[in-house]
Amino acid sequence: MTSPGPPPGGEDRRWPRRVYQVGTEPDPRFTLANERTFLAWLRTALGLMVAAVAVKAFGAEQARWGAGVLAVLAVVVAVEAFPRWGRNERALRLRSPLPSTPVVALSAVVVIVAGTALGAAVLL
Repeated sequence: MTSPGPPPGGEDRRWPRRVYQVGTEPDPRFTLANERTFLAWLRTALGLMVAAVAVKAFGAEQARWGAGVLAVLAVVVAVEAFPRWGRNERALRLRSPLPSTPVVALSAVVVIVAGTALGAAVLL
């Protein structure tokens, strides 16, 4: 592990500075895992957007409200992805516990409720 501060031969120009200018460099495997998680959050947001479009295009008339719910959840997940990455990376650098986020539970509840309601609307 290297000590905090600029890399050998120059200033550390990585962004965001509030993340990279604290603590020590973590094992690259942890940083890369954090990045993969960030990308998974973005893929989830894209999947929710596709689901919203599908519900709007092909859903029963009563199920179309679900498209709006899924679209809003997609935006919330996408907006939370980068700050979550930053909080996790900072925690890794400071060797502190990883923070939690309420978006995980919110996403699960919204998908369960929307899926149940959409299923009921399509079947009835």
